Amino acid sequence: MTQQPTPPRSLDLALRILARAPLPVLHAAGTTIGAALAHLPNRPQRVAEINLRLCFPAQDAHQRRRLLRRTLQETCKTALELAPVFKRPPEQVLRWVRQVHGQEHFDQALGEERGVLLLAPHIGCWELLNLWVAARQPLTALYRPPRQPALEPILLAGRSRNGARLLPAGPQGVRGVLRALGRREVVGILPDQEPDGSEPFAPFFGVPAKTMTLAGRIAQRSGAVPLLAFAERLPGGRGFDLHFFPAEEAVADPDPAVAAAAVNRGVEQCVRRVPAQYQWTYKRFNTQPDGTSPYPKKRRRRA
Repeated sequence: MTQQPTPPRSLDLALRILARAPLPVLHAAGTTIGAALAHLPNRPQRVAEINLRLCFPAQDAHQRRRLLRRTLQETCKTALELAPVFKRPPEQVLRWVRQVHGQEHFDQALGEERGVLLLAPHIGCWELLNLWVAARQPLTALYRPPRQPALEPILLAGRSRNGARLLPAGPQGVRGVLRALGRREVVGILPDQEPDGSEPFAPFFGVPAKTMTLAGRIAQRSGAVPLLAFAERLPGGRGFDLHFFPAEEAVADPDPAVAAAAVNRGVEQCVRRVPAQYQWTYKRFNTQPDGTSPYPKKRRRRA
């Protein structure tokens, strides 16, 4: 049996300390730190700047600078609010949910008794969405193990506190989610990460993006109802609104390229509602069809 790596005690302690802070304080700190990052050269700023330029070409320089600043502020809020979401009792965290928009879509999907495939992009506080769903229905979620193995126990403990079952993405994980959908449960997938392997390219804000076919394959094989969802962060630390939308039927198309394009259109629909709260600091377009990348290469450290 493989021993689970132990998370750094200093990190766990920092999360516990941050978890005691009120949400408005954490969001105010994120606003301040993000504003500073917008004026200092750093990698997240550069990546977000490139992404925004690619995805919003009609905006002028002033509009993009303003969106970049807000993006970095929201990114910092995401990082800081992770502590209470992972460490406070779930019932306390769920009190931050103010409204649920489109809950009728979620309830209707459950009523069809085909299982629900929840596509949750990296918008706002996606970890809160996980807690809310798991408090109401059996939830199985696929995840990508972090690059630092010591962080995995924190991730798993934080996401599974409300009874959610976490499975690493891979053949065994796919079999697990198909069994969960066969039991008419809810399965959650983060659909907007660049996959490995020879996956197709599909437009995302008009830019070619290597896109996972996993969501489409699961939807096709299971017959589950596909939904899009995200947790919108409200200003002033007032909490969060949840949003649920029906996904296109083409998500389950047998043509992988058609299904991938449908997934990206759904993600884009969500992002356009709260563009500053999307994870623009992620290298979404790192692999292009011609083998190039729009992002600067990492500089190698001198020996």
